[in-house]
Amino acid sequence: MHQEFQPPEELQDAIKCFWYERRDYGKEPSGFEVTPDGYAEIIFYFGSLYISDHEGLQSLPSPFMMGLLNQPVHFYTENRLEIIAIRCFPWTVFDLLGLPAGKKAVHVFEHPIAQLHPKLDKLIRADKIDEAVNEVKQYFINARLHVAVDSMLFKAGAAMRKANGTMQVSQVAMAAHATVRTLERNFKQSSGHTVKDVSALMRFEQVRNQLWNYPDTNLAGLALELNYADQSHLSREFKRYSGTTPGAFARKAKKRQAAVSNDFVAFVQS
Repeated sequence: MHQEFQPPEELQDAIKCFWYERRDYGKEPSGFEVTPDGYAEIIFYFGSLYISDHEGLQSLPSPFMMGLLNQPVHFYTENRLEIIAIRCFPWTVFDLLGLPAGKKAVHVFEHPIAQLHPKLDKLIRADKIDEAVNEVKQYFINARLHVAVDSMLFKAGAAMRKANGTMQVSQVAMAAHATVRTLERNFKQSSGHTVKDVSALMRFEQVRNQLWNYPDTNLAGLALELNYADQSHLSREFKRYSGTTPGAFARKAKKRQAAVSNDFVAFVQS
């Protein structure tokens, strides 16, 4: 079960959407993969959730943050897993939380927002999903009152999203009415990443979503549409972020078009 909720108007410059997901995995531990995209997400979860790293399986607190990824991340869970998430623009998420920017794929942090978890857990158990999401919305409406979103970064981000990550850094700077140097400095200070980093992820996300939904898409045409140098360039970038080739990914998507697979989590959103 997957639901998305649009942010109220006063949050639309900082948050893409709120979403809820419920899955039943069974008694045996199951793994799933999260692939990169151009967003950061604050994740509240209800159930058990572990991340796989060099030390084995590590339990995660709720909430935690999924930052910008440069490769897939693997999680494990069992029984029922429910998630309420806040999908943020990467140049606003740290300011919203009042945290220093960083490049970690998974951010574990201490923050007053964690005090929401017990109330959300109670609402989730009562199957009051809308009420739970509204609690999260209200928290961020209040938080937003104390944060001044940088208008330059907002203009830059809007231009990058509209172009699906295909704009040159100099063009993004022009759209933001800033110099390249000033834009890059402020962008990295707010997101922990460069404009080029985020643009590349936005562009990869478009390829990933297109192949997931339409696995027979012509790669040469898609490369031209998204301003890659050629099909080989698209394939290299795709493998860099996904760990697999576009062809292998498309074959997997074709086999599982009827339903999202257990090993490809529905964090894939347009």
